Amino acid sequence: MDFDPLHKEFLEFVKAFASWLSARLKKAGLNFESSKNFAVDILLAKRGANTPAFVHASIILMAVGVLVSGGLLSSTSVISGSYPGVPANPLIAAQDEVLSEQNVISSTITPVTIISEKPRDKIVDYEVKEGDTISSIAQEFGVSEETILWENSLSKNSTLKAGKNLKILPVSGIAHTVVSGDTIYSVAKKYQANAQGILNFPFNDVGEDFQLASGAVLIVPEGAPPAVPKPVPTQYLARENIPVEADFGSGQFMWPASGDLAQYFSWYHPALDVSNLGGGPIRVSDSGTVVFSGWESNGYGNTIVVNHGNAYTTRYAHMSALYVSAGQKVSKGDVIGAMGSTGRSSGVHLHFEVRRDGTALNPLSILSR
Repeated sequence: MDFDPLHKEFLEFVKAFASWLSARLKKAGLNFESSKNFAVDILLAKRGANTPAFVHASIILMAVGVLVSGGLLSSTSVISGSYPGVPANPLIAAQDEVLSEQNVISSTITPVTIISEKPRDKIVDYEVKEGDTISSIAQEFGVSEETILWENSLSKNSTLKAGKNLKILPVSGIAHTVVSGDTIYSVAKKYQANAQGILNFPFNDVGEDFQLASGAVLIVPEGAPPAVPKPVPTQYLARENIPVEADFGSGQFMWPASGDLAQYFSWYHPALDVSNLGGGPIRVSDSGTVVFSGWESNGYGNTIVVNHGNAYTTRYAHMSALYVSAGQKVSKGDVIGAMGSTGRSSGVHLHFEVRRDGTALNPLSILSR
């Protein structure tokens, strides 16, 4: 019997099945990505206003699940006790033994009512006493030492004198007096804090649609003083100072930032994500000309795109600061911005793409360490 036709048909079947499976996986991945983006958009709507509702709903569902599973276990115990021959649930039996022991112990303990301390709703004045230190005062009021230093314009080397009045915030963070033009988002960004945390602090006076009244004092939980801006490198202050030899790249690409690889290249994520919670400078991977520098509303946030003049382009996204503008020429290794978390981003990182003739390449295949 000749098995060649069967062998050929089997190979054709395997090829067709592999092609079908690949297409299905790709479609499933795209559907997953679009669903994820839809969920993220909902959670980010109105600056995260839907997030607490999502968390509360999740907790309620978990509680319902626990109650249902507990009811099923109890039902099993009742059945086993009512009908001979049905074995008792060992989990319920063990639980009954523990509860019995707890009842014996609890009968010998006098119940005590614990009254929780009401959280402070305002900034209070505190008069320094002999022997007080920043550390002891912070511990007494339950805030960080930095919070006391920032609010009272003190340094770590400052000496406290008895009788001095200190302002003590209700929580660790910083206080901000609202001025015209302030928004929850701008205040959070200024103090490197979470906008939702400011909204969630129950004693902040925030009107409808997040309106802020000039002169009102906002408590910014976990906030910190604005970072002193670093001076822009002199080579970016004037167009004529940009080196002219940066028109064309060498084709040899360097790592644009230091950090850990948070996400690798894939067909649904055509880039590398370099994560660094401390931020840091972003360097252009090869020489070229900046063709875009600004905000991209498709989720990339602050973005720079560089054309290297040899069919290659690179994209640097989610940046916190942009040091170059469109039309400028940059040399390999020049600092073009700072790492951040702008746009649709879940943390401080750099989204780095490399494309040739518009086709995305895996940066790991061409980057030199």
